[in-house]
Amino acid sequence: QVQLAESGGGLVQAGASLRLSCAVSGRTLSSLNMAWFRQAPGEERDFVSAIDWSGGTIYYADSVKGRFTIFRDNAKNTVYLQMNSLKPEDTDVYYCAADRSIVIVTTTDGYTSWGQGTQVTVSS
Repeated sequence: QVQLAESGGGLVQAGASLRLSCAVSGRTLSSLNMAWFRQAPGEERDFVSAIDWSGGTIYYADSVKGRFTIFRDNAKNTVYLQMNSLKPEDTDVYYCAADRSIVIVTTTDGYTSWGQGTQVTVSS
């Protein structure tokens, strides 16, 4: 069973950077497609970024392109989300997700394992 643990969230000012980490246990990271989603209270969970098991396919939501970077360190069994030029509208709870599917997707139903989430708050 895959277990995911996010960390790295916090309170920052607009324009600052944060790096989120997602530590994977229970399965080798290199066999997993990984993604980040975010969710505000009372709203749906939105796609942010995804990286396939090989690292060769990466997707970003339009709202974060050019500012966020997803990358993986298979040796550390950890996936990261580097977030630069943060905006107040990036304020959300960020969730890490994993799946063993061959095909990587950008929807929540494509992921079977989820972390507990980490809060990111960007002040103006």
